[in-house]
Amino acid sequence: MSNGLVKLDISNGIARFDVGEQNDKRKPEKKSAMSKKKKKKLKKAKRSELRFFRLKARKKLKSANPEVRIKYKLEKTKRKEAWLIEKLLKYEIQKAPAQINDPEPLTAEERFYLKRIGQKHKNYAPVGVRGIFGGVILNMHLHWKRHETVKVICKPCKPGQVHQYADEIARLSGGIVIDIMKDNTIIFYRGKNYVRPKILSPEDTLSKKKVIFFLESASY
Repeated sequence: MSNGLVKLDISNGIARFDVGEQNDKRKPEKKSAMSKKKKKKLKKAKRSELRFFRLKARKKLKSANPEVRIKYKLEKTKRKEAWLIEKLLKYEIQKAPAQINDPEPLTAEERFYLKRIGQKHKNYAPVGVRGIFGGVILNMHLHWKRHETVKVICKPCKPGQVHQYADEIARLSGGIVIDIMKDNTIIFYRGKNYVRPKILSPEDTLSKKKVIFFLESASY
């Protein structure tokens, strides 16, 4: 059977049949059975390879020898560390040059007065698990709009990490560290000649979204 078209032409009182061209549309050729078989074989090979590695890992974890178990866990952590470093390189930002601020030397009386004010006021900016990101500095500048001092509460905080946070926040915000309290709270003074910057969140800090994504990926 052909797929040609037959037309009836009744011109000049004479009936004529016109046979049109056949449709050249053809169905796409089906993939050969051999290619399907090859794909199935490759899938099976990959599955068997994964099973082999999983069984090997289980044997090492359930090994009676503690040295084998410890070595396996160390190898796993090293692989994870390398993967996390690769991820972190995507978010690595070059540090911007520190803002040029006058040292503004404060007398002992001024420091004592500012410390008392900072302790009395309830305004604060938290530094949590995410660490120092753009939002912390932005909150500080918003507080400095109405107050001279602001408290930065660092929780959770490792021993000695408060001083690192204090130096980094002072560099990014341009504030002056007045006091570091026992409960990991830092009191910052905005400065006598404080001018609110146009960009409140520094460019060399990560956004909240990027920090959360990195921490979530690190938890797996």
